[in-house]
Amino acid sequence: MSSQTDLRGQVALVTGAGAGIGKAIAERLGAAGAIVAATDIDLKAVASVAGGIPNARAYRLDVTSFTEAELVAKAVESDLGPIDILVNNAGVASMNYVWDLTEEDWDFNFDVNAKGVFLVTKAVIPGMMARKRGAIVNTASMAGKKGPPLLSHYAASKWACIGFTKSCATELGPYGIRVNCVCPGFVATPMQERELVWESEARGISVQEVFDGYIAKTPLGRIETPDDVARVVVYLASPASEFLTGAAIDITGGAHLT
Repeated sequence: MSSQTDLRGQVALVTGAGAGIGKAIAERLGAAGAIVAATDIDLKAVASVAGGIPNARAYRLDVTSFTEAELVAKAVESDLGPIDILVNNAGVASMNYVWDLTEEDWDFNFDVNAKGVFLVTKAVIPGMMARKRGAIVNTASMAGKKGPPLLSHYAASKWACIGFTKSCATELGPYGIRVNCVCPGFVATPMQERELVWESEARGISVQEVFDGYIAKTPLGRIETPDDVARVVVYLASPASEFLTGAAIDITGGAHLT
């Protein structure tokens, strides 16, 4: 472990840590020495994740509730210590053409992917501002820059996440708080497994054809793993990136080039 990515003694709160990218982030932060508060709306799933990480504790958190976000933030600071790192990773997705989208589809994506990032950030930053230090990393998406078909609502929510990240970086910089986001591409997660089926049905092609298309669009020639994302998140949370803020970093294997 590089001394620049040594997070020993730091407390990291991760949302959506029960599976996929969030699970990998929690594990990587733990491996870097952080004390991890792993949160998810599915307490059983996140408890299993936390059980495999030294110095980790699981908490149930519905990111769409500011009351819950405040209660969990206070509980983490009471149980583990001041929160040094916040990773807003909880996210949802659905797929449909814009003419078939429902208001429920739109609200579901925005409530978690945009509003949830705001609410948890709002709950955590008072302590960071008082201590004049902290690192926040938000999980956005390649879709938040690229605007792919079938994902207008999801892309809009992730575009909002990127904009929120940049504004927060401007506002919180004077308090010593850095705010960045990562924009993953085609990541092998349970969410992607569902998306493969949705897209194959919407486009009238096989799941394998959709999957092969993802690889064909990725110059590095493979599907992204959750750990590809997690390693960059650890970098953004660490002193190695101490002068980096307001960035929206593509982690796509070249599937999107800004």
